[in-house]
Amino acid sequence: MTTRAVFFDVDFTLIHPGPTFDAEGYRTFCERHGLTVDTARFDDAVAAASRELEVGQDATYRAEMFVRFGRRVIEAMGGRGDGLDACAQEIYDEWAVCRHFSLYADVKPALEQLHASGLRLGLISNTHRCLDTFQSHFDLDMLIAGAVSSSDHGYMKPHPSIFEAALRELGVVAADAMMVGDSLSHDVAGARDLGMQAVLLDRSGRERGEEPDVAVITSLVELPAVVASS
Repeated sequence: MTTRAVFFDVDFTLIHPGPTFDAEGYRTFCERHGLTVDTARFDDAVAAASRELEVGQDATYRAEMFVRFGRRVIEAMGGRGDGLDACAQEIYDEWAVCRHFSLYADVKPALEQLHASGLRLGLISNTHRCLDTFQSHFDLDMLIAGAVSSSDHGYMKPHPSIFEAALRELGVVAADAMMVGDSLSHDVAGARDLGMQAVLLDRSGRERGEEPDVAVITSLVELPAVVASS
């Protein structure tokens, strides 16, 4: 099997949020809308609200599920009041703004190495962020050959159609492509169901060894060797 193209998830694979979306950032959002929250409850609130982001049988992209996630976080932090919906909407809107995020240090070296080896690189993201703007902001334009966002496409990973659209964008078949992302259910399972190769990026190192039939890396530094051996 020859790998001709590698696709990447974006959030928590290539970029991570800055302080705008940490506990104090949420408190600042809430203050603007007249809400009081307990920042000590932030981590537990995010964990509890994450179930709102699970993609079920209907993988249609709906902004409401992401807005609902923000609302659940605020509520779990103790936020109550008339400004709750507007605050959650603002958090959703600001998530699309690239300046609130940073590129992981291993991203550009890995992408440059893969690109130099002749591979085509693409993006597949469950996002409403403009991926053209993303590429420009982080100076990745010359490395990325194509990108598909769920908000533009209409369906989210793991729906097969978003992977199929990305494959068409790069002009490759599933058997010649690899997906790299931080989600087993969205990135790995979705890609493998279509016949693509898949690599789980587990930056925390917590899942390494727990998925014996899945290639797991903790840094993109490891990816070129994985691709070369595929």
